[in-house]
Amino acid sequence: MQTSSDEVLIGRIAGGDRLAMQVLYARHHVRVYRFVLRLVRNEATAEDLISEVFLDVWRQAGKFEGRSAVSTWMLSIARFKALSALRRKPEDELDDETADAIEDHSDDPEVTLAKKDKGSALRQCLAGLSTEHREVIDLVYYHEKSVEEVAKIVGIPEATVKTRMFYARKKLSELLKQQGIDRGWP
Repeated sequence: MQTSSDEVLIGRIAGGDRLAMQVLYARHHVRVYRFVLRLVRNEATAEDLISEVFLDVWRQAGKFEGRSAVSTWMLSIARFKALSALRRKPEDELDDETADAIEDHSDDPEVTLAKKDKGSALRQCLAGLSTEHREVIDLVYYHEKSVEEVAKIVGIPEATVKTRMFYARKKLSELLKQQGIDRGWP
């Protein structure tokens, strides 16, 4: 069972095989959780949504048509659930003008160390991207999805994925330069 392909597992899940569901869950829950967490930015919400995603996989396994990889299908379900959750609970976001007016007096040794840490700086810069750009970067670089797969997950044309990638990388480069990090990574 552990070596079965995802497509075989989905077929067995459609037939009510609980063990197949456990294997699929064990294989994918961490990646799906991290994807959802990056979108909703709340661990409790992400955990709730993961339960919903895998419940949908259980219920809809018989409807899986195989037009994409199982992981792509699950990430599409996860994305839909995350965006729905974000629409239900709109958080008060600061506009750029208000955010720029807030002074930061917290440059203690821990913050200074974090600024020097390139991984931390990169995560911070990623958070500075728009939701659309962050989502595309996340799917391509962290989930290793192709442009075609990203287009299916997000529900946009491939050309739009490429355009978002271009502008996301450009903005990320600008944000990294502001952090004192140039393109040269040791």
